[in-house]
Amino acid sequence: MEAIRYIKSVRRYLTARWLGRRWPRVYTSPLGVVELAHIPEQPLPSPEWVRVRPTLSGICGSDLATVTAQGSAYFSPLSSAPFVLGHEVVGRVVETGSQATEFRAGERVILEPPLHCRIRGNQPACRQCQAGRRALCEKITEGAVSAGIQTGFCRDTGGGWSESFVAHRLQLHRAPESLSDEVAVLAEPFSCCLHAVRKAAPENSSRVLVIGCGAMGLLTIAALRLLGLSSHITAVARYPHQQREAHIQGSDQVTESLEPLERLAADLGARLFPAEIGRPTGLGGVDACFDCVGSELTIDIALRLTRAGGRVVLVGMPAIPRGVDWTAIWHKELIVEGSYTSSPETFREAIELANRNPSRLESLVGEAYDLGEFRQAIQCALHTGRSGTVKTVFRIGN
Repeated sequence: MEAIRYIKSVRRYLTARWLGRRWPRVYTSPLGVVELAHIPEQPLPSPEWVRVRPTLSGICGSDLATVTAQGSAYFSPLSSAPFVLGHEVVGRVVETGSQATEFRAGERVILEPPLHCRIRGNQPACRQCQAGRRALCEKITEGAVSAGIQTGFCRDTGGGWSESFVAHRLQLHRAPESLSDEVAVLAEPFSCCLHAVRKAAPENSSRVLVIGCGAMGLLTIAALRLLGLSSHITAVARYPHQQREAHIQGSDQVTESLEPLERLAADLGARLFPAEIGRPTGLGGVDACFDCVGSELTIDIALRLTRAGGRVVLVGMPAIPRGVDWTAIWHKELIVEGSYTSSPETFREAIELANRNPSRLESLVGEAYDLGEFRQAIQCALHTGRSGTVKTVFRIGN
């Protein structure tokens, strides 16, 4: 079968890291960390597993960080190469194990990607899994399949950027018949954003700032509104198509940039005091800030523009910020949280919310690419300002 896989190689990694976002323009197979290859199908690891043929599979920010070698090395010991990328997936069942008979061949399913203790067959389960926090599993290098935090980063499962992959029955959710593939493929990132909103728990009277209006930022705005919250939302959206979508998803105010900081602070009810060195000190500001970029600049400003006792939630995979001044966390007693993925309950809620409001989300999915067009697809996803796309996807089959 055809698949786009990650190859672990120091030479390839250093080359990709040097090329960075310029990668698609000069890419040739010997230089990159990913390649289109013909590989055998993965066997079902146990009778509880299912084989799925993807129909649509999304390109996530974590995938782009992997392809361009710009992400943190933090996850390197928690994955197993070579692995097939792709964890945002809607597809159809093609084979079921004898203990996964609740699914039938031809059924349309959505993947919930974390690979936790129950899936791995770990006994005893880790303390996080025992407490119901399966996405935070501490035994993701043990068990029936090789190391990997999720499908798409594990050698033995395959991933959505291929003609088939294997998933444990607990990872699969039936896609409602009325839900299009274009909305179903957003269920995984939407569930992550819903999880982030639940963690922040903003009130109806609160002021909220969403920094970054790629897929995660726009889905965070959608989650706030689809949960019925009437908080005042200010969104920072860099490109015109993101600004339009931010309004569609429910932002009250959209600004193009964090600069000039004085104007943004005034809009958010924050007061700035010039510091002797560096950016100004901020007092007052929003009740909750969702940083959906995770850069040095955005994290630093999020801390400055959030009121004392407020919440800053880092949504999605951050960069490697080195110049953040953490003093505001201490001085304003901020609650700063990471938001990694979701839970089975939140995943089901995301599917239900999307199914009740499909027109709200379907415009977020742009042009679909064949696997053989992966260079063009990754270029589209990397350069969204030029492509005008929020979510780039691969179309594998029907």
